[in-house]
Amino acid sequence: MAKTTGKFVKDFLGELPYTAELVWQLQQKIKPLNTRFSLKKFQHHLPEVLAQVNANARGAQDGKRVMFFASLHYWIEQTALLGLTMAGAGYRPHLAYLPYFDWQKSVSKFDLRRNNLYAKDVLAKAKPYLEVTSLLDYSKSKGLPPALLKEIKRVSYYDAQYTLQVETVDLASDIYRLRLQRNIFAAERFLALVEEIKPDAVIVPNGTIQELGAAYRVAKFAGIPVSTYEFSDQKDCIWMAQNSEIMRQDTSALWAARKGKPLMPEQRKRIEDYYQAKVQGDLFENFVRHWQSSRRTGSDEVRKVLGLDSRPIVLLATNVLGDSLTLGRQVFSQTMAEWIERSVEYFARRNDVQLVIRVHPGEVLTHGPSMVDVVNQKLATLPEHIHLIGPRDKVNTYDLIEMADLGLVYTTTTGMEMALAGVPVIVAGETHYKGNGFTFDPQTYPEYFQLLDKILLQPQQHRLVNDQIDLAWRYAYTFFFEFSLPFPWRLFKLWEDVQERPVSYTLGEGFRKYKNTFRYLAGDIIEW
Repeated sequence: MAKTTGKFVKDFLGELPYTAELVWQLQQKIKPLNTRFSLKKFQHHLPEVLAQVNANARGAQDGKRVMFFASLHYWIEQTALLGLTMAGAGYRPHLAYLPYFDWQKSVSKFDLRRNNLYAKDVLAKAKPYLEVTSLLDYSKSKGLPPALLKEIKRVSYYDAQYTLQVETVDLASDIYRLRLQRNIFAAERFLALVEEIKPDAVIVPNGTIQELGAAYRVAKFAGIPVSTYEFSDQKDCIWMAQNSEIMRQDTSALWAARKGKPLMPEQRKRIEDYYQAKVQGDLFENFVRHWQSSRRTGSDEVRKVLGLDSRPIVLLATNVLGDSLTLGRQVFSQTMAEWIERSVEYFARRNDVQLVIRVHPGEVLTHGPSMVDVVNQKLATLPEHIHLIGPRDKVNTYDLIEMADLGLVYTTTTGMEMALAGVPVIVAGETHYKGNGFTFDPQTYPEYFQLLDKILLQPQQHRLVNDQIDLAWRYAYTFFFEFSLPFPWRLFKLWEDVQERPVSYTLGEGFRKYKNTFRYLAGDIIEW
């Protein structure tokens, strides 16, 4: 009851002029702002950052005016730091932001106004290097043209999928309506702002979900060059895309430049060493992620544990529901779950082969429906030739790859790795490595089932030939080692990385390493 009363009071106060401002002034004298919206680390480091920018400013390069957009406090800190650094590199940065601290729950106007006052107070100290506009204060607003509104609705649908970790969303649900309201608010004001400022380029993290996705689509609609970026599995790197969502991982331009080039011996050794590290669940170079929680025991041992016999083995590897690498990736299915259901139905009738379903281990970190549930709802009792490996089961995926005769994937990188082992792979979703000559890529369900029939008739005859395997290894090297671009700081280790690679280093000794990334973020065409 007290919580409900407090929310009612805040909602009431939020409608009254100057209440948030008065409370802010009083609290400034009594105690710091106490909410989940915190910029205190940025505030703490800002004097030192400004001193380093000032001491290491490289003078005007081309003076491009670049517009950043961020929502949520951690993205605001990261983009503000990047903006200040790019100011030192000769650009003219402008940060537009919204002071949210939660993307999935409503925030009272009172708390939002207090957060805004706090953010303005902190970010004002970044001048004159960084111009700042709060879209909460920005009074100009434009109605969205129908084509843009359609895109904002798509983003909001992705948001609900991402939040609930489901594939089908009720448009009347609270989360979809909340996300649509916020995304429209952001898009209307950001559209008016970019048309007023007319930046040379827009820079947006992620670019697929939440207000970040709305801002990306506004820039695209307005015809402004826009770069999106996310953090890869490597320290000191980002993934980056121009006029595209980075989570689409569009490697087409890079691969066009690399496809005809053989790997040098040292490159081949590097990708093979990386693959072996992944196989064993070890770290490699600057990669920070353990891909396997279980060490390899060998395919013979796994065969015994699962009760597999000499019949051909089909390995179906799933993705995590709601992962931004799966949003909007349908090719011929309505959803990934539907594709799995229809595949299970097909194999239930095929006791001449064995189906092993490897549910993504990442599901242990999620709260949405599991692919285990999808399979069990389709087949209450699994026939003896269908085996389900759950996300917590201690089975190394690479032991499964070693014994597989055919792989089935939606968008998971496991499909590319099966190709490295010569396993034929059918790709059902829109993923970066499909269509490159080492996967089967059906466009319809009839094509999919025809491929299954054809390959399973003579599995060994469809194993990849040496040229295809070599192509897969060259693509893997390109994706893992060349698609990422140098970048000094990660998002969730931001200030640790700043201590290791301060702004003075980034603009000084390390500038040669990072300058092209800054250029590309500001709209210069990537030179692969």
